[in-house]
Amino acid sequence: LRAMDFNVKRLAADAGTFLSRAVQFTEEKFGQAEKTELDAHLENLLVRAENTKQWTERIMKQTEVLLQPNPNVRLEEFVYEKLEKKAPTRMNNHELLGQSMIESGNEFGPGTAYGNALIKCGETEKQIGGAERELIQSAAINFLTPFRNFLEGDFKTILKERKLLQVKRLDLDAAKTRLKKARMADARAAVSTETQNTSTRSSMQHRQFFSSGCFFVTLIKQELRMTQSEFDRQAEITRLLLEGVSSTHAHHLRCLNDFVEAQTTYYAQCYQYMVDLQKQLGSFPSSFSNNNQSSVSGGASISVPTIPVTASLPSVSAGHGSSTASGGFNELRSSNGSRKARVLYDYDAASSSELSLLADEVITVSSVPGMDSDWLMGERGNQKGKVPITYLELLN
Repeated sequence: LRAMDFNVKRLAADAGTFLSRAVQFTEEKFGQAEKTELDAHLENLLVRAENTKQWTERIMKQTEVLLQPNPNVRLEEFVYEKLEKKAPTRMNNHELLGQSMIESGNEFGPGTAYGNALIKCGETEKQIGGAERELIQSAAINFLTPFRNFLEGDFKTILKERKLLQVKRLDLDAAKTRLKKARMADARAAVSTETQNTSTRSSMQHRQFFSSGCFFVTLIKQELRMTQSEFDRQAEITRLLLEGVSSTHAHHLRCLNDFVEAQTTYYAQCYQYMVDLQKQLGSFPSSFSNNNQSSVSGGASISVPTIPVTASLPSVSAGHGSSTASGGFNELRSSNGSRKARVLYDYDAASSSELSLLADEVITVSSVPGMDSDWLMGERGNQKGKVPITYLELLN
């Protein structure tokens, strides 16, 4: 019975507190009660945390669309993730295309030019599919997972503490309102006592009422001090959590670098696979090879993405032009002179010792003793730096 009585009293107290908060919140909405404002620094931290949450969600969504454009597959992967089960392995689009090419090549005959070409293209497409699978896996581990952990972990904690701060603020403002009302009632009682000219017994009743009013005001002041202390403590906890968003930004920056590195590796692999395939197709019979070469020469002015690797990229030119260019570079090295060269593709310098290039511009190149055979010294006005020979065509 005592336990039941205690629970009933506790329930009643909780109900009273909840009702007090509800009344305070309603009066604030109608402008009938004062509201304690958070300091500007804390407000700015709250806004920044909310913006971080919204943009993190948006970046995650768009990254998932980039990695898996099919919405049905994304939905299926989401369901498997929530069920904590592994999604079934399926071939991606590049692998499916590669499989079709290989099967058709075998059907037409590996001994024919067309059949052999289909098989080689199919194998390359499957290599690209494997590289895409590695990109998706790397992005999921090093990019999407940390972003998701922030949303489902740190930010949920911030929401919880921010909600508790709102509750403490309502308690504080409710205590301020009660104190204000108690003081007004105390002041009215004091005026009534002074102007009372009735019997001695009535005067004693008013003095007792006034005394009890003062005691009530003292109790509310104590409650106000306690609620103020709890509010200040919760505000400090919330502030510390919100300041931790800066660390989250730094961590997400490292994740972004990892994602860019994974993409760089993926596109470099794809480019290398296609260049190797192009070389293989260039060795086919002349009737096929000539069509291939005409398409390559027609697209020679297209800018090729820079691949940040130390080794030089293979030249996309083939046949007599390639041997002639190689001979020209050898002559340049042996003569230790300088030549004009046209830039074939854009090139972004990987270090301060290199020179960035723009497609179709003309620069002066020369050989420097001790320099790697795949590089020359390029000059453009007052600018000077190393340039890769695979991006150049010597002019007569």
